[in-house]
Amino acid sequence: MDLERYLAVVSGRNRSLSAATLRCLLAGAEPFYGAAVRSRNALFDSGWKRIERVPCPVVSVGNLTTGGTGKTPVVAWLVNQLRERGRRPAIVSRGYRSLDAEGNDEKRLMDQLCPGVPHRQNPRRIDSARAIVVGQEGDVIVLDDGYQHRQLHRDFDLLLVDATNPWGFNRLLPRGLLREPMAGLKRASLVLITRCEHAPPNRIEEIRKTVGRYADVPVETSRFITRDLVNVRGERLRAADFAGRNVGAFCGIGNPDGFRSSLQASGLTLDASRVRALPDHFHYGPEDLRALGVWGQTGGANALITTRKDLVKIPAAELEGIPLWALNLELEPDHPDVLLSHLDRALAG
Repeated sequence: MDLERYLAVVSGRNRSLSAATLRCLLAGAEPFYGAAVRSRNALFDSGWKRIERVPCPVVSVGNLTTGGTGKTPVVAWLVNQLRERGRRPAIVSRGYRSLDAEGNDEKRLMDQLCPGVPHRQNPRRIDSARAIVVGQEGDVIVLDDGYQHRQLHRDFDLLLVDATNPWGFNRLLPRGLLREPMAGLKRASLVLITRCEHAPPNRIEEIRKTVGRYADVPVETSRFITRDLVNVRGERLRAADFAGRNVGAFCGIGNPDGFRSSLQASGLTLDASRVRALPDHFHYGPEDLRALGVWGQTGGANALITTRKDLVKIPAAELEGIPLWALNLELEPDHPDVLLSHLDRALAG
């Protein structure tokens, strides 16, 4: 089952009999997943599972749900803020579905967003952290997607919550999108609500109240803004330059609905049939790119738009003669000084 169909099932958007049957089956598996996660967390909390330290501050960025909450632009913003403050950050990530020796799509994009910053990928992130310390590659480690990776001690846990779907349909995997029970909120040092531009104020307030029921932690808000659109040559255009044009869009990320919302916020309102969602971390082969180009031609598109995470895997400025561009999103915290003051205190401690 592809991602779009799975989301339609677990969200309840698909009301068919087969979808209802599948929801029942997924719900049957949910308690077993929950028991496994609770047991694992209990072992770490009690000390039976060892949490290892490295002689270097560690900042983790993660989320309670699977799928995209916007970790990549948040990590990029955080790393660049640390550099501006005179620190030497290094990034550690798992390296899920790496393409080759250059790493996966997230590392390739991070190399563009944070040039010159060391970035090690390894499923055993403790090994990467140790290598950074031994090689004196940085004086602070930023752990990308590390909230559930409890083997490595962290000094600051930044938990992201997507305002458009904060709690993953309020169910644990596989029935919903929660990676762990809501009680996991208590481990956060600070909760950052992302994509607030796509949610009404009352929803933001409800998220704050929900966090407060589980943890006494600061809650900050943020949004993603489209700076411009960029292509593989590094050329840039304003979103306004695409107004009135017939465009198609596609993505291979964990939150295709977030991509659709970003398109709309950029002034690019597309019919649902003009946006294609592919599996997360999708590897584009020559036939895939040709098919996307033909799809664009069939719809009469004079431009195709994707995400920067997808663009780093596509070595082409055009697909079947149609120009290819990517949304260039940046994080904009509503109160950056407050967020950074919490971080500074943690690093100083």
